[in-house]
Amino acid sequence: MSYFGSKCIEKMEGQGTMQDVLSNHRENISTLAAWAMYSRGLEAEFSYSVLEQLSLLSGHAKESGHGVHQMTQLLWCSIDNDDSRDLDQISSIEQLEQGNVRVFVAVSDVDSVVKKGSPIDEHARLNTTSVYSSARVFPMLPEQLCTDLTSLNQDQDRLALITEMTFSGDGLLIESNIYRAVVRNKPKLAYDAVSEWFEGVGELPEPAQKVAGMDTQLRMQDELAQKLRLLRRSQGSLELETFQPHAVFDGDIIIDIRQQPHNRARQLIEELMIATNGCTARFLAAQGTASLRRVVRSPERWQRIVEVAESYGWSLPGEPDGEALQAFLAMQHQADPLRFPDLSLVIIKLMGRGEYVVERPRGQSIGHFGLAVQDYMHSTAPNRRYPDLITLRLLKSALAGEKSPYTYDELEALAAHCTTQEDAAQKVERQVRKSEAALLLHDRIGEIFSGLIIGVGERGTWVRIFTPPAEGRLKGDLPTLNVGQKVKVKLVSTSVERGFIDFTIVH
Repeated sequence: MSYFGSKCIEKMEGQGTMQDVLSNHRENISTLAAWAMYSRGLEAEFSYSVLEQLSLLSGHAKESGHGVHQMTQLLWCSIDNDDSRDLDQISSIEQLEQGNVRVFVAVSDVDSVVKKGSPIDEHARLNTTSVYSSARVFPMLPEQLCTDLTSLNQDQDRLALITEMTFSGDGLLIESNIYRAVVRNKPKLAYDAVSEWFEGVGELPEPAQKVAGMDTQLRMQDELAQKLRLLRRSQGSLELETFQPHAVFDGDIIIDIRQQPHNRARQLIEELMIATNGCTARFLAAQGTASLRRVVRSPERWQRIVEVAESYGWSLPGEPDGEALQAFLAMQHQADPLRFPDLSLVIIKLMGRGEYVVERPRGQSIGHFGLAVQDYMHSTAPNRRYPDLITLRLLKSALAGEKSPYTYDELEALAAHCTTQEDAAQKVERQVRKSEAALLLHDRIGEIFSGLIIGVGERGTWVRIFTPPAEGRLKGDLPTLNVGQKVKVKLVSTSVERGFIDFTIVH
Protein backbone atom coordinates (compact mmCIF):
# COMPACT_ATOMS: atom_id res chain seq x y z
CA MET A 1 0.00 0.00 0.00
CA SER A 2 1.27 3.51 -0.82
CA TYR A 3 2.06 6.14 1.78
CA PHE A 4 -1.05 8.07 0.76
CA GLY A 5 -3.28 5.00 1.08
CA SER A 6 -1.95 4.35 4.59
CA LYS A 7 -2.56 7.94 5.65
CA CYS A 8 -6.13 7.78 4.31
CA ILE A 9 -6.89 4.71 6.41
CA GLU A 10 -5.32 6.33 9.48
CA LYS A 11 -7.46 9.42 8.99
CA MET A 12 -10.68 7.44 8.52
CA GLU A 13 -9.97 5.17 11.50
CA GLY A 14 -9.00 8.16 13.63
CA GLN A 15 -12.39 9.82 13.27
CA GLY A 16 -13.79 7.94 16.26
CA THR A 17 -17.57 7.87 16.62
CA MET A 18 -20.09 8.62 13.89
CA GLN A 19 -20.73 11.90 15.73
CA ASP A 20 -17.11 12.84 15.03
CA VAL A 21 -17.57 12.00 11.36
CA LEU A 22 -20.76 14.10 11.21
CA SER A 23 -19.18 17.14 12.90
CA ASN A 24 -17.21 18.24 9.84
CA HIS A 25 -18.83 17.17 6.60
CA ARG A 26 -16.34 18.95 4.35
CA GLU A 27 -13.27 17.33 5.86
CA ASN A 28 -14.76 13.85 5.86
CA ILE A 29 -16.16 14.05 2.34
CA SER A 30 -12.72 15.26 1.22
CA THR A 31 -11.11 12.24 2.88
CA LEU A 32 -13.65 9.84 1.34
CA ALA A 33 -13.05 11.40 -2.08
CA ALA A 34 -9.28 11.09 -1.72
CA TRP A 35 -9.61 7.44 -0.71
CA ALA A 36 -11.97 6.74 -3.63
CA MET A 37 -9.40 8.28 -5.99
CA TYR A 38 -6.57 6.21 -4.56
CA SER A 39 -8.61 3.00 -4.81
CA ARG A 40 -9.25 3.67 -8.52
CA GLY A 41 -5.69 4.46 -9.51
CA LEU A 42 -5.83 8.25 -9.32
CA GLU A 43 -3.47 10.47 -7.34
CA ALA A 44 -5.18 12.86 -4.92
CA GLU A 45 -2.03 14.73 -3.94
CA PHE A 46 0.91 16.16 -5.87
CA SER A 47 4.32 14.53 -5.56
CA TYR A 48 7.47 16.19 -4.24
CA SER A 49 8.84 16.54 -7.77
CA VAL A 50 5.69 18.45 -8.83
CA LEU A 51 5.97 20.79 -5.84
CA GLU A 52 9.67 21.29 -6.55
CA GLN A 53 8.96 22.25 -10.17
CA LEU A 54 6.18 24.53 -8.97
CA SER A 55 8.56 26.38 -6.65
CA LEU A 56 10.79 27.25 -9.61
CA LEU A 57 8.05 28.91 -11.67
CA SER A 58 8.49 32.68 -11.79
CA GLY A 59 5.11 33.69 -13.25
CA HIS A 60 2.72 33.32 -16.17
CA ALA A 61 4.15 32.85 -19.66
CA LYS A 62 4.81 35.93 -21.78
CA GLU A 63 5.38 35.86 -25.50
CA SER A 64 5.11 38.32 -28.34
CA GLY A 65 6.28 38.77 -31.89
CA HIS A 66 5.46 36.92 -35.07
CA GLY A 67 2.35 34.75 -34.86
CA VAL A 68 1.14 36.11 -31.49
CA HIS A 69 -1.67 38.64 -31.95
CA GLN A 70 -2.51 41.35 -29.42
CA MET A 71 -6.25 40.99 -28.74
CA THR A 72 -6.69 42.40 -25.24
CA GLN A 73 -9.00 45.12 -26.58
CA LEU A 74 -11.88 42.73 -27.43
CA LEU A 75 -14.86 42.42 -25.10
CA TRP A 76 -13.86 39.01 -23.75
CA CYS A 77 -15.89 37.37 -20.98
CA SER A 78 -15.92 34.06 -19.12
CA ILE A 79 -19.05 32.23 -17.95
CA ASP A 80 -18.60 29.30 -15.57
CA ASN A 81 -19.84 27.89 -12.25
CA ASP A 82 -20.15 30.27 -9.30
CA ASP A 83 -17.14 28.74 -7.56
CA SER A 84 -14.97 28.03 -10.63
CA ARG A 85 -11.47 29.47 -10.46
CA ASP A 86 -9.82 27.45 -13.26
CA LEU A 87 -10.95 29.47 -16.26
CA ASP A 88 -10.07 27.65 -19.48
CA GLN A 89 -11.85 29.71 -22.12
CA ILE A 90 -13.33 33.13 -22.81
CA SER A 91 -15.37 34.33 -25.76
CA SER A 92 -16.23 37.45 -27.73
CA ILE A 93 -18.45 38.28 -30.72
CA GLU A 94 -18.80 41.08 -33.27
CA GLN A 95 -21.43 41.97 -35.85
CA LEU A 96 -20.52 41.82 -39.56
CA GLU A 97 -22.36 42.84 -42.71
CA GLN A 98 -25.38 40.95 -44.10
CA GLY A 99 -26.33 39.60 -40.68
CA ASN A 100 -23.13 37.57 -40.27
CA VAL A 101 -21.24 37.44 -36.98
CA ARG A 102 -17.65 36.67 -36.05
CA VAL A 103 -16.99 34.74 -32.85
CA PHE A 104 -13.68 34.41 -31.04
CA VAL A 105 -13.08 31.63 -28.52
CA ALA A 106 -9.80 31.89 -26.59
CA VAL A 107 -8.42 28.79 -24.84
CA SER A 108 -5.69 29.12 -22.24
CA ASP A 109 -2.21 28.26 -23.54
CA VAL A 110 -1.45 25.88 -20.66
CA ASP A 111 1.42 24.35 -22.65
CA SER A 112 3.31 27.64 -22.37
CA VAL A 113 3.88 26.80 -18.69
CA VAL A 114 3.37 23.00 -18.52
CA LYS A 115 5.86 21.35 -20.86
CA LYS A 116 5.51 17.78 -22.09
CA GLY A 117 7.33 15.30 -19.90
CA SER A 118 7.78 17.63 -16.92
CA PRO A 119 6.75 16.42 -13.43
CA ILE A 120 3.59 18.56 -13.54
CA ASP A 121 2.74 17.15 -16.95
CA GLU A 122 3.32 13.59 -15.74
CA HIS A 123 0.86 14.07 -12.87
CA ALA A 124 -1.68 15.52 -15.30
CA ARG A 125 -1.14 12.60 -17.67
CA LEU A 126 -1.66 10.07 -14.86
CA ASN A 127 -5.00 11.49 -13.67
CA THR A 128 -6.02 12.95 -17.08
CA THR A 129 -8.75 15.10 -15.49
CA SER A 130 -9.66 17.22 -12.49
CA VAL A 131 -11.96 15.41 -10.05
CA TYR A 132 -14.80 17.40 -8.51
CA SER A 133 -16.60 16.98 -5.22
CA SER A 134 -18.66 19.56 -3.39
CA ALA A 135 -16.20 19.52 -0.50
CA ARG A 136 -12.95 19.70 -2.46
CA VAL A 137 -11.68 19.91 -6.01
CA PHE A 138 -8.72 17.67 -6.89
CA PRO A 139 -7.24 19.69 -9.77
CA MET A 140 -5.34 18.07 -12.61
CA LEU A 141 -2.81 20.89 -12.34
CA PRO A 142 -1.61 22.58 -9.13
CA GLU A 143 -3.84 25.47 -8.04
CA GLN A 144 -1.01 27.97 -8.52
CA LEU A 145 -1.31 27.15 -12.22
CA CYS A 146 -4.96 26.33 -12.98
CA THR A 147 -6.41 29.15 -10.87
CA ASP A 148 -3.71 31.74 -11.60
CA LEU A 149 -0.79 31.36 -14.00
CA THR A 150 -2.71 29.40 -16.67
CA SER A 151 -6.22 30.63 -15.85
CA LEU A 152 -7.85 33.33 -18.00
CA ASN A 153 -8.54 35.46 -14.95
CA GLN A 154 -10.35 38.78 -15.04
CA ASP A 155 -8.16 41.80 -15.83
CA GLN A 156 -5.06 39.67 -16.49
CA ASP A 157 -3.13 39.36 -19.76
CA ARG A 158 -2.74 35.71 -20.75
CA LEU A 159 -1.48 33.73 -23.73
CA ALA A 160 -4.24 31.82 -25.52
CA LEU A 161 -5.08 29.88 -28.65
CA ILE A 162 -7.85 31.59 -30.64
CA THR A 163 -10.48 29.90 -32.76
CA GLU A 164 -12.09 32.55 -34.95
CA MET A 165 -15.40 31.53 -36.55
CA THR A 166 -17.68 33.38 -38.96
CA PHE A 167 -21.35 32.39 -38.98
CA SER A 168 -24.18 33.39 -41.30
CA GLY A 169 -27.34 34.98 -39.98
CA ASP A 170 -29.00 31.55 -39.69
CA GLY A 171 -26.09 30.01 -37.74
CA LEU A 172 -24.19 28.21 -40.51
CA LEU A 173 -20.40 28.17 -40.22
CA ILE A 174 -18.86 30.05 -43.15
CA GLU A 175 -15.16 29.93 -42.27
CA SER A 176 -12.77 29.51 -39.36
CA ASN A 177 -9.18 30.24 -38.45
CA ILE A 178 -6.85 29.33 -35.58
CA TYR A 179 -3.94 31.38 -34.24
CA ARG A 180 -2.18 32.48 -31.04
CA ALA A 181 -2.83 35.69 -29.13
CA VAL A 182 -2.61 37.61 -25.87
CA VAL A 183 -6.08 38.17 -24.36
CA ARG A 184 -7.63 39.85 -21.30
CA ASN A 185 -10.83 38.65 -19.68
CA LYS A 186 -13.06 41.63 -18.92
CA PRO A 187 -15.79 40.24 -16.58
CA LYS A 188 -15.82 36.86 -14.81
CA LEU A 189 -19.47 35.73 -14.90
CA ALA A 190 -21.48 32.79 -13.53
CA TYR A 191 -24.02 30.59 -15.31
CA ASP A 192 -27.01 31.06 -13.06
CA ALA A 193 -26.84 34.84 -12.81
CA VAL A 194 -26.35 35.27 -16.57
CA SER A 195 -29.18 32.84 -17.32
CA GLU A 196 -31.57 34.66 -14.97
CA TRP A 197 -30.80 37.89 -16.85
CA PHE A 198 -31.36 36.17 -20.21
CA GLU A 199 -34.76 34.97 -18.99
CA GLY A 200 -35.78 38.35 -17.58
CA VAL A 201 -35.90 37.31 -13.92
CA GLY A 202 -32.66 38.95 -12.81
CA GLU A 203 -30.49 41.98 -13.45
CA LEU A 204 -27.37 42.04 -15.61
CA PRO A 205 -24.64 40.66 -13.29
CA GLU A 206 -22.65 43.42 -11.63
CA PRO A 207 -19.26 42.52 -13.23
CA ALA A 208 -20.91 42.83 -16.67
CA GLN A 209 -22.52 46.15 -15.75
CA LYS A 210 -19.04 47.62 -15.27
CA VAL A 211 -18.02 46.84 -18.88
CA ALA A 212 -19.57 49.09 -21.52
CA GLY A 213 -21.24 47.05 -24.26
CA MET A 214 -21.12 43.73 -22.38
CA ASP A 215 -24.93 43.47 -22.30
CA THR A 216 -25.06 43.58 -26.11
CA GLN A 217 -22.11 41.18 -26.25
CA LEU A 218 -23.92 38.58 -24.13
CA ARG A 219 -27.19 38.94 -26.04
CA MET A 220 -25.40 38.36 -29.36
CA GLN A 221 -23.59 35.28 -28.06
CA ASP A 222 -26.85 33.88 -26.67
CA GLU A 223 -28.70 34.51 -29.95
CA LEU A 224 -26.03 32.67 -31.94
CA ALA A 225 -25.91 29.78 -29.44
CA GLN A 226 -29.66 29.22 -29.69
CA LYS A 227 -29.39 29.10 -33.51
CA LEU A 228 -26.55 26.56 -33.27
CA ARG A 229 -28.56 24.49 -30.80
CA LEU A 230 -31.61 24.40 -33.07
CA LEU A 231 -29.45 23.39 -36.05
CA ARG A 232 -27.89 20.50 -34.12
CA ARG A 233 -31.29 19.33 -32.90
CA SER A 234 -32.57 19.32 -36.48
CA GLN A 235 -29.63 17.08 -37.37
CA GLY A 236 -30.32 14.61 -34.56
CA SER A 237 -28.44 16.01 -31.56
CA LEU A 238 -29.84 14.36 -28.44
CA GLU A 239 -31.22 16.63 -25.71
CA LEU A 240 -30.63 14.51 -22.63
CA GLU A 241 -31.12 15.57 -19.01
CA THR A 242 -28.99 13.73 -16.49
CA PHE A 243 -29.25 13.57 -12.70
CA GLN A 244 -26.58 16.00 -11.38
CA PRO A 245 -27.15 16.75 -7.67
CA HIS A 246 -24.78 19.18 -5.96
CA ALA A 247 -24.25 19.48 -2.20
CA VAL A 248 -24.64 22.92 -0.62
CA PHE A 249 -22.48 23.76 2.40
CA ASP A 250 -22.94 26.20 5.26
CA GLY A 251 -19.40 26.42 6.53
CA ASP A 252 -18.30 22.79 6.87
CA ILE A 253 -21.78 21.25 7.11
CA ILE A 254 -23.94 20.04 4.20
CA ILE A 255 -27.32 21.78 4.48
CA ASP A 256 -28.94 20.83 1.18
CA ILE A 257 -28.57 18.99 -2.12
CA ARG A 258 -29.81 20.66 -5.28
CA GLN A 259 -30.17 19.54 -8.85
CA GLN A 260 -27.94 21.53 -11.20
CA PRO A 261 -30.10 23.18 -13.91
CA HIS A 262 -29.12 23.11 -17.58
CA ASN A 263 -29.94 26.74 -18.33
CA ARG A 264 -29.45 29.18 -21.23
CA ALA A 265 -26.01 30.32 -20.12
CA ARG A 266 -24.79 26.72 -19.97
CA GLN A 267 -26.26 26.17 -23.42
CA LEU A 268 -24.37 29.23 -24.67
CA ILE A 269 -21.00 27.90 -23.55
CA GLU A 270 -21.85 24.35 -24.65
CA GLU A 271 -22.68 25.45 -28.21
CA LEU A 272 -19.60 27.66 -28.59
CA MET A 273 -17.38 24.85 -27.29
CA ILE A 274 -18.91 22.26 -29.64
CA ALA A 275 -18.35 24.61 -32.57
CA THR A 276 -14.76 25.28 -31.47
CA ASN A 277 -14.00 21.58 -31.00
CA GLY A 278 -15.25 20.86 -34.52
CA CYS A 279 -13.04 23.58 -36.00
CA THR A 280 -9.93 22.33 -34.18
CA ALA A 281 -10.59 18.76 -35.34
CA ARG A 282 -10.94 19.83 -38.97
CA PHE A 283 -7.89 22.11 -38.73
CA LEU A 284 -5.63 19.27 -37.58
CA ALA A 285 -7.02 16.98 -40.29
CA ALA A 286 -6.28 19.65 -42.92
CA GLN A 287 -2.72 19.94 -41.60
CA GLY A 288 -2.19 16.20 -42.07
CA THR A 289 -1.88 15.61 -38.32
CA ALA A 290 -3.24 12.63 -36.39
CA SER A 291 -5.50 13.77 -33.58
CA LEU A 292 -7.19 12.58 -30.42
CA ARG A 293 -10.95 12.58 -31.07
CA ARG A 294 -13.80 12.25 -28.61
CA VAL A 295 -16.39 9.86 -30.05
CA VAL A 296 -19.66 8.16 -29.20
CA ARG A 297 -20.20 5.39 -31.71
CA SER A 298 -23.46 4.62 -33.42
CA PRO A 299 -25.30 2.53 -30.79
CA GLU A 300 -24.77 -1.22 -31.14
CA ARG A 301 -27.73 -1.71 -28.77
CA TRP A 302 -30.07 0.28 -31.01
CA GLN A 303 -32.65 -2.48 -31.00
CA ARG A 304 -32.93 -2.17 -27.23
CA ILE A 305 -33.43 1.61 -27.64
CA VAL A 306 -36.21 0.80 -30.14
CA GLU A 307 -37.83 -1.44 -27.52
CA VAL A 308 -37.63 1.32 -24.89
CA ALA A 309 -39.35 3.73 -27.29
CA GLU A 310 -42.03 1.12 -28.03
CA SER A 311 -42.80 0.87 -24.30
CA TYR A 312 -43.74 4.56 -24.51
CA GLY A 313 -45.88 3.97 -27.60
CA TRP A 314 -43.28 5.40 -30.00
CA SER A 315 -41.86 3.75 -33.14
CA LEU A 316 -38.19 4.20 -34.11
CA PRO A 317 -36.50 3.04 -37.36
CA GLY A 318 -34.70 -0.28 -37.43
CA GLU A 319 -31.30 1.38 -37.99
CA PRO A 320 -29.67 4.03 -35.75
CA ASP A 321 -31.25 7.41 -36.48
CA GLY A 322 -30.32 10.35 -34.25
CA GLU A 323 -33.01 12.64 -35.63
CA ALA A 324 -35.77 10.11 -34.94
CA LEU A 325 -34.43 9.42 -31.46
CA GLN A 326 -34.32 13.15 -30.67
CA ALA A 327 -37.95 13.54 -31.77
CA PHE A 328 -38.93 10.78 -29.32
CA LEU A 329 -36.91 12.35 -26.50
CA ALA A 330 -38.33 15.82 -27.14
CA MET A 331 -41.86 14.46 -26.99
CA GLN A 332 -41.18 12.61 -23.73
CA HIS A 333 -39.51 15.63 -22.16
CA GLN A 334 -42.59 17.70 -22.89
CA ALA A 335 -45.05 14.99 -21.83
CA ASP A 336 -43.33 13.90 -18.60
CA PRO A 337 -40.47 16.18 -17.42
CA LEU A 338 -40.47 14.56 -13.96
CA ARG A 339 -39.39 11.16 -15.30
CA PHE A 340 -37.26 12.47 -18.17
CA PRO A 341 -33.89 12.29 -16.31
CA ASP A 342 -34.47 8.57 -15.75
CA LEU A 343 -35.32 7.96 -19.41
CA SER A 344 -32.19 9.95 -20.32
CA LEU A 345 -30.06 7.69 -18.13
CA VAL A 346 -31.48 4.57 -19.81
CA ILE A 347 -30.71 5.97 -23.28
CA ILE A 348 -27.19 7.05 -22.26
CA LYS A 349 -26.40 3.56 -20.96
CA LEU A 350 -27.72 1.92 -24.13
CA MET A 351 -25.77 4.32 -26.36
CA GLY A 352 -22.51 3.31 -24.69
CA ARG A 353 -19.86 5.50 -23.16
CA GLY A 354 -17.79 8.09 -24.92
CA GLU A 355 -14.18 7.26 -25.63
CA TYR A 356 -11.00 8.76 -27.02
CA VAL A 357 -9.67 7.43 -30.31
CA VAL A 358 -6.87 8.43 -32.66
CA GLU A 359 -7.92 9.51 -36.12
CA ARG A 360 -5.42 9.70 -38.94
CA PRO A 361 -5.57 12.39 -41.63
CA ARG A 362 -7.95 11.42 -44.43
CA GLY A 363 -9.25 8.58 -42.29
CA GLN A 364 -12.94 7.96 -41.77
CA SER A 365 -14.41 9.94 -38.87
CA ILE A 366 -16.40 7.98 -36.31
CA GLY A 367 -18.18 11.11 -35.06
CA HIS A 368 -20.23 11.77 -31.94
CA PHE A 369 -23.68 10.20 -32.20
CA GLY A 370 -25.12 12.06 -29.22
CA LEU A 371 -24.04 15.51 -30.43
CA ALA A 372 -24.83 14.82 -34.11
CA VAL A 373 -21.41 16.07 -35.22
CA GLN A 374 -18.88 14.23 -37.36
CA ASP A 375 -15.72 16.06 -36.29
CA TYR A 376 -15.32 16.44 -32.55
CA MET A 377 -12.52 16.50 -30.02
CA HIS A 378 -11.85 17.92 -26.58
CA SER A 379 -9.79 21.10 -26.93
CA THR A 380 -11.34 23.83 -24.80
CA ALA A 381 -10.39 22.86 -21.20
CA PRO A 382 -6.62 22.21 -20.97
CA ASN A 383 -6.53 23.19 -17.27
CA ARG A 384 -9.02 20.42 -16.45
CA ARG A 385 -8.58 17.65 -19.08
CA TYR A 386 -5.37 16.12 -20.37
CA PRO A 387 -6.72 15.31 -23.88
CA ASP A 388 -7.28 19.05 -24.32
CA LEU A 389 -3.66 19.75 -23.37
CA ILE A 390 -2.53 17.14 -25.90
CA THR A 391 -4.66 18.82 -28.57
CA LEU A 392 -3.27 22.24 -27.62
CA ARG A 393 0.25 20.95 -28.25
CA LEU A 394 -0.78 19.42 -31.57
CA LEU A 395 -2.33 22.71 -32.67
CA LYS A 396 0.68 24.80 -31.65
CA SER A 397 3.12 22.52 -33.46
CA ALA A 398 0.95 22.60 -36.60
CA LEU A 399 0.78 26.42 -36.48
CA ALA A 400 4.57 26.61 -36.11
CA GLY A 401 5.12 24.16 -38.97
CA GLU A 402 6.90 21.78 -36.62
CA LYS A 403 6.81 18.00 -36.27
CA SER A 404 4.01 16.65 -34.09
CA PRO A 405 5.06 16.35 -30.42
CA TYR A 406 3.37 12.92 -30.27
CA THR A 407 3.92 9.83 -32.38
CA TYR A 408 0.94 7.83 -33.57
CA ASP A 409 1.77 5.04 -31.07
CA GLU A 410 1.94 7.58 -28.24
CA LEU A 411 -1.47 8.94 -29.15
CA GLU A 412 -2.95 5.44 -29.29
CA ALA A 413 -1.66 4.67 -25.79
CA LEU A 414 -2.87 8.03 -24.48
CA ALA A 415 -6.34 7.54 -25.99
CA ALA A 416 -6.81 4.26 -24.13
CA HIS A 417 -5.34 5.66 -20.91
CA CYS A 418 -7.48 8.81 -20.95
CA THR A 419 -10.64 6.79 -21.57
CA THR A 420 -9.86 4.53 -18.59
CA GLN A 421 -8.93 7.34 -16.20
CA GLU A 422 -11.88 9.53 -17.15
CA ASP A 423 -14.18 6.59 -16.42
CA ALA A 424 -12.47 6.14 -13.02
CA ALA A 425 -12.88 9.83 -12.20
CA GLN A 426 -16.59 9.73 -13.04
CA LYS A 427 -17.04 6.72 -10.73
CA VAL A 428 -15.28 8.60 -7.93
CA GLU A 429 -17.56 11.62 -8.39
CA ARG A 430 -20.69 9.42 -8.36
CA GLN A 431 -19.49 7.61 -5.24
CA VAL A 432 -18.84 10.89 -3.44
CA ARG A 433 -22.27 12.28 -4.38
CA LYS A 434 -23.82 9.23 -2.72
CA SER A 435 -21.79 9.82 0.46
CA GLU A 436 -22.85 13.48 0.48
CA ALA A 437 -26.51 12.44 0.31
CA ALA A 438 -25.98 9.86 3.07
CA LEU A 439 -24.49 12.57 5.30
CA LEU A 440 -27.39 14.94 4.70
CA LEU A 441 -29.98 12.22 5.37
CA HIS A 442 -28.24 10.53 8.31
CA ASP A 443 -30.35 12.22 11.00
CA ARG A 444 -33.62 11.79 9.08
CA ILE A 445 -33.96 8.01 9.47
CA GLY A 446 -37.61 7.08 9.87
CA GLU A 447 -38.91 9.92 7.70
CA ILE A 448 -41.17 9.30 4.70
CA PHE A 449 -40.30 10.65 1.24
CA SER A 450 -41.95 10.78 -2.17
CA GLY A 451 -39.97 9.32 -5.05
CA LEU A 452 -39.78 7.46 -8.34
CA ILE A 453 -38.65 3.94 -9.10
CA ILE A 454 -35.56 4.32 -11.33
CA GLY A 455 -34.30 0.76 -11.59
CA VAL A 456 -35.62 -2.79 -11.23
CA GLY A 457 -33.35 -5.77 -11.81
CA GLU A 458 -31.42 -8.71 -10.40
CA ARG A 459 -29.13 -6.38 -8.43
CA GLY A 460 -32.01 -4.68 -6.67
CA THR A 461 -34.71 -2.04 -6.90
CA TRP A 462 -33.71 1.62 -6.82
CA VAL A 463 -35.63 4.77 -5.99
CA ARG A 464 -34.94 8.49 -6.48
CA ILE A 465 -36.52 10.76 -3.89
CA PHE A 466 -37.47 14.29 -4.91
CA THR A 467 -36.48 16.42 -1.91
CA PRO A 468 -33.58 16.30 -1.42
CA PRO A 469 -32.70 14.77 -4.82
CA ALA A 470 -31.01 11.51 -3.82
CA GLU A 471 -30.96 7.88 -4.87
CA GLY A 472 -31.14 4.75 -2.74
CA ARG A 473 -32.02 1.08 -2.67
CA LEU A 474 -35.32 -0.48 -1.59
CA LYS A 475 -35.03 -3.24 1.02
CA GLY A 476 -37.44 -5.86 2.37
CA ASP A 477 -40.41 -7.54 0.73
CA LEU A 478 -41.44 -5.56 -2.32
CA PRO A 479 -44.58 -5.59 -4.44
CA THR A 480 -44.30 -5.58 -8.23
CA LEU A 481 -42.78 -2.22 -9.15
CA ASN A 482 -42.10 -0.61 -12.52
CA VAL A 483 -39.55 2.00 -13.56
CA GLY A 484 -41.16 5.44 -13.46
CA GLN A 485 -43.72 4.48 -10.81
CA LYS A 486 -44.34 7.02 -8.04
CA VAL A 487 -43.92 5.63 -4.51
CA LYS A 488 -43.75 6.59 -0.86
CA VAL A 489 -40.67 5.28 0.93
CA LYS A 490 -39.25 5.35 4.46
CA LEU A 491 -35.55 5.97 5.11
CA VAL A 492 -34.21 3.09 7.24
CA SER A 493 -30.41 3.37 7.13
CA THR A 494 -27.41 5.21 5.68
CA SER A 495 -23.70 4.46 5.32
CA VAL A 496 -21.59 7.54 4.72
CA GLU A 497 -18.39 5.59 4.10
CA ARG A 498 -19.94 3.36 1.43
CA GLY A 499 -22.46 5.89 0.12
CA PHE A 500 -25.40 3.59 0.82
CA ILE A 501 -28.96 4.86 1.42
CA ASP A 502 -31.66 2.27 2.15
CA PHE A 503 -35.43 2.69 2.06
CA THR A 504 -38.45 0.49 2.57
CA ILE A 505 -41.68 0.84 0.64
CA VAL A 506 -44.63 2.47 2.41
CA HIS A 507 -47.79 0.55 1.53
